[in-house]
Amino acid sequence: VQLQASGGGLVQAGDSLRLSCTAPGRTFQNYAMGWFRQAPGKEREFVAAVSRSGGTWYANSVKGRFTISRENAKNVVYLEMGSLKPEDTAVYYCAADPSGEVSTLTYSNKYKYWGQGTLVTVSS
Repeated sequence: VQLQASGGGLVQAGDSLRLSCTAPGRTFQNYAMGWFRQAPGKEREFVAAVSRSGGTWYANSVKGRFTISRENAKNVVYLEMGSLKPEDTAVYYCAADPSGEVSTLTYSNKYKYWGQGTLVTVSS
């Protein structure tokens, strides 16, 4: 499964941005989807996830500012990012987990498929 992330860019603190991740094929609805990010010099970290049934999980650092959603009919998952901060600067990756296990959605090593990443830069 080849995931394609898009929507990154350069914004100012306080701005909003929407990332998209598409996946071809008819099995998209069978995957839990997650967003992770990696800032320069730091490890990849969990941002948000949405299960096959629509349940959502967020990292504490983005809770209340970011919203993850999915449109199965369009094979796309979104990450709406609001009130952006300079510390949100990172390469954002989308990932797909076909396992159906929701308890592990915050762990990057549980995801089988990954997109190429899209850079989000937030200036102060």
